[in-house]
Amino acid sequence: MSEKTKPAASKPASALRDFLDSEAAGGIILMGVAALAMLVANLPLAESYFHFIHAVTGPELTPKLGPMTVHLWINDGLMAIFFLLVGLEIKREFVDGHLATWADRLLPMIAAAAGMALPAAVYLYIAGGDPALVRGWAIPAATDIAFAIGVLALLGSRAPASLKLFLTTVAIVDDMGAVAIIALFYTDSLNMVALGAAAAIWLVMLALGRLGVARLWPYLILAALLWYATLLSGVHATIAGVLAAFAIPLRRSIATPDAEDSLLHRLEHALAKPVAFIIVPLFGFANAGVSFEGVGLGALLAPLPFGIALGLFIGKQVGIFASVWACVKLGLAARPRDSSWLQVYGVALLCGIGFTMSLFIGGLAFTDAAQGDAVKIGVLMGSILSAISGYCLLRFGGSARKA
Repeated sequence: MSEKTKPAASKPASALRDFLDSEAAGGIILMGVAALAMLVANLPLAESYFHFIHAVTGPELTPKLGPMTVHLWINDGLMAIFFLLVGLEIKREFVDGHLATWADRLLPMIAAAAGMALPAAVYLYIAGGDPALVRGWAIPAATDIAFAIGVLALLGSRAPASLKLFLTTVAIVDDMGAVAIIALFYTDSLNMVALGAAAAIWLVMLALGRLGVARLWPYLILAALLWYATLLSGVHATIAGVLAAFAIPLRRSIATPDAEDSLLHRLEHALAKPVAFIIVPLFGFANAGVSFEGVGLGALLAPLPFGIALGLFIGKQVGIFASVWACVKLGLAARPRDSSWLQVYGVALLCGIGFTMSLFIGGLAFTDAAQGDAVKIGVLMGSILSAISGYCLLRFGGSARKA
């Protein structure tokens, strides 16, 4: 075949499109895995399930955690890789993506901030009267991007691309806020020697980038060392994933987001599917299992689960929709293209799906088993209500753009 008749090579998908595709499919898988975990936890298999989750499978890496279990390896180990991907996405979007200018950042940053503050306020209004529960204020503040994008994927063309992009950017900014909350508010005590070692390792990673080191393996080795030093320091080890991501070099490549010589793009693409299809589902399976035996209406309406549920379902939708409406009316930003206010409201509802990040923060806030179960029930109630309401509104509420 001559050069003229050869078919043109297919253009690789952009990093954002590949991310959205993997998150959509991963979100659907996450829904199934969460349902499976709840089912298993309420069947005769429950004892085996909980025994497996808490089985000792490794040495004691730090006295704070004790011997490593399956649950700890997932939450403190594999989730660091999840946060590494989150950090890569945040850096890419802010340096070379849809959040690269202040004009692009304004609406999602305001929406995300309001969408974190209002849920926290709702939670504190309901549960803040008990000092023992105040620590859970941040649980309903986070949006689960995989779950939310998965619901949007089920809607197909009924959700315009602009809404998917808006949801993604709000969730990315939301993730950045959640990372800051974990670092600032869920660190009880610090080992300054280990913290200094972590800082030194991170500075070496930054120096490698400055020196133009273009191979991934030195960064990955240092990232593993950074994870262990952070684990010993008392700061949650997953923060190491975000710090490592910020040190990975990114070559700006406008219109070519898959540039092979950009280490950040290469690592992001390498991690996207393993995180979406393996790590997040494993986390969901290990953390969503909760027994509903003996759980009545009184337990559902107790301050802890009820505050979380209403924070996600009411706080998120009010905070995000009201802030978007105010920004548009004040002329600070434009409404997402080809979308009606009803569709924007539907996406605001979907932002109340807080599954992965809410469960993660809940595990940091409360270590007591009974409180842990209450957190799971609250997160599940708020997330399921938000998912069903958002889906139904977007599915049956019409798709025509309205003024």
